Amino acid sequence: MSLKTLIDSDIKKAMLAKNKEELEALRSIKSLILLAETEKGGSGDVSSDTENKLLMKAAKQRKESADIFSQQGRNDLAERELFQLEVISRYLPKQLTESELTDALKKIIADLGAAGPQDMGKVMGTATKKLAGQADGKLISELVKKLLVP
Repeated sequence: MSLKTLIDSDIKKAMLAKNKEELEALRSIKSLILLAETEKGGSGDVSSDTENKLLMKAAKQRKESADIFSQQGRNDLAERELFQLEVISRYLPKQLTESELTDALKKIIADLGAAGPQDMGKVMGTATKKLAGQADGKLISELVKKLLVP
């Protein structure tokens, strides 16, 4: 089942349950997918890889917004963003734990024969492709820096 079909189904369930907050979050996801489908030069279909990228971007935006609202003392808006983040997270692939991510990065470093900080670009390029959607890019970067320190 495609993500769009799944979202449509969940929108209907949220409407029947009269769950306004969830409905708003689901509609924002559907909007992202529809925009990607109608994008200039697009084929009309969105690949699952593109769907994951859209969801990761939306999740990152919600997290950053929630942090900003919390810093400004707007807890009502922060809670709304965190709820939307929770809904978006349901559709993301399973996220790797820090230890699983470290193991995967060690394997990538060994496969590439990376020796130090000068190989960070090479490792990051491979890691972000292999681990797309499974971990936050910022966390990947931090762990690669730690692992490549001589």
